[in-house]
Amino acid sequence: MNVAQLSAKTRSNLPFYEERVDLACAFRWTARLNMHEAVANHFSLAVNDDGTQFLMNPNQMHFSRIKASDMLLIDANDPETMNRPGAPDPTAWGLHGAIHRNCPHARCALHVHSIHATVLASLANSRLPPIDQNSAMFFNRHVVDAHYGGLAFEEEGERCSKLLADPKVRVMVMGNHGVMVIGKTVAEAFNQLYYFERAAETYIKALWTGQPLRTLSDEVAEKTASELDDYPGQAEQHLAELKAILDEQEPAYRN
Repeated sequence: MNVAQLSAKTRSNLPFYEERVDLACAFRWTARLNMHEAVANHFSLAVNDDGTQFLMNPNQMHFSRIKASDMLLIDANDPETMNRPGAPDPTAWGLHGAIHRNCPHARCALHVHSIHATVLASLANSRLPPIDQNSAMFFNRHVVDAHYGGLAFEEEGERCSKLLADPKVRVMVMGNHGVMVIGKTVAEAFNQLYYFERAAETYIKALWTGQPLRTLSDEVAEKTASELDDYPGQAEQHLAELKAILDEQEPAYRN
């Protein structure tokens, strides 16, 4: 069965099919980039107008195996979510449920413990300075949570969600923990996640040299970030190319 036949057969049985496919692609590519962590970490995508209903990965399923049909459909306002069969990971519910209740602009939320972003989160100063074009993308567009309080169950999730209240903020460096990236679409959020990890890697390796950093001025950093904010179509094309590769190599992600 080819991709078109596979998609047509599956689409008829699944609500929000295209959204599921985009999210499944993001899971699988995150695993390919080694930005996942065993069967932990979680992504979500809002599917209704106010953002309170969302798709999310099932509890403790490896990112490299996730398919469109595996996504859970969850209501952030349903207090019985964790008492139902097939409940999500409790920290995923605590963190993503709070974000989708409190931050309607955060349509897609991607949380990982990727290596370089987590190294950054472990530094006493966890801000990412604008030392190159990639890191300048996040100038005045990321926030640091410096008050890690244990696993992100509901109380911790509510606290963290408040740090994403400003729509300009797209990344939360979760001190002593990892990173949360948000966006209006899977394409936008995944593109931001990819570039934040790249930028963090560049910064960490620059620190290894022990040499002074060539940091951009605030004016140039903000100009660069604004230009990248408005750069046309890159995020969408990035995700489209990744889906094209998966369509050739592992089309079962669309099931």
